[in-house]
Amino acid sequence: QVQLVESGGGLVQPGGSLRLSCTASGSIERIRTMGWYRQAPGKQRELVAVSSGGIPDYADSVKGRFTISRDNAKNTVYLQMNSLKPEDTAVYYCNVKGARRGGFDFGSWGQGTQVTVSS
Repeated sequence: QVQLVESGGGLVQPGGSLRLSCTASGSIERIRTMGWYRQAPGKQRELVAVSSGGIPDYADSVKGRFTISRDNAKNTVYLQMNSLKPEDTAVYYCNVKGARRGGFDFGSWGQGTQVTVSS
């Protein structure tokens, strides 16, 4: 099994910053993609940012404000969120896809971390 542990959520004022982190552990042979999704109350889960090792992909709503990065040695993905807006309020989930030892693919979700942007 592959487990993901997230941290870094919280309450921040509009215009503020937060940094989320997510670390994968377990029987990992190789990680292909690491990404962040979010789900606001009453809405579907949506992609925020994803990294497959090349140029990251971002939702239009966060381009220029959020930055995804990876530390492959630590199996960790980060999401630096700047200039936060109230509409960024959501539960943020990390998602990691890759291959386990033995060659079987995996796709795992983190437990979610709440981000609230409010004055």
